[in-house]
Amino acid sequence: MSRPLVPGLVAENTTDERFLGPVVFRQLRALTERGTRHVVDVAKTEIGECWTIKDADRVCRAVLELAEDCHLVCVHNDHNERGKAAKVVEVLGERGLTTPVIPLVPVRETEAWLLADREVWAGLRGSDPSHLPVRPRDVEKIHDPKPVLDAVRPRRGRRSRADYFDYIGQNVDLDVLAQIPAYAAWVAETEEALKGLGFL
Repeated sequence: MSRPLVPGLVAENTTDERFLGPVVFRQLRALTERGTRHVVDVAKTEIGECWTIKDADRVCRAVLELAEDCHLVCVHNDHNERGKAAKVVEVLGERGLTTPVIPLVPVRETEAWLLADREVWAGLRGSDPSHLPVRPRDVEKIHDPKPVLDAVRPRRGRRSRADYFDYIGQNVDLDVLAQIPAYAAWVAETEEALKGLGFL
């Protein structure tokens, strides 16, 4: 018999949701598949009703709503608002929320994480992976990843930049992402939360 695991996510905007939603789902599935306790049926990531660019009170309310249905909730902010994710975790802990709330914060911007896996881009006709750093961890050194993403993605066809957030989120190699220190830190914290919940 399988045990359900429902993740939740509040993110800064739609494109972050489109990338991080699949990544959270896939990473939790990978973590639980390695566990030997029992079969875990990871559900698709539930997305909160509020973006994390809103004030902390609204973000807290969105997390509380997700916590009614989810086993853990990830709170995403880019570097310029990293303190907000930590504040939400702190406030909800003080309010007695027992559902794990895990900050999901890149060193700079989420777009950098889309640039980590050369192979996934090489498989897209018309892309130009020559703009990507050699080592996945070096994406954290890119000051502004948005122009790099625009230089890498295929320029022809009907796909918008936002469409690549979906595609990369569903196809990026998680082991490559795990070479990025900020991502690896999130995975480690998520793994500890899953152990605390009895999923690992």
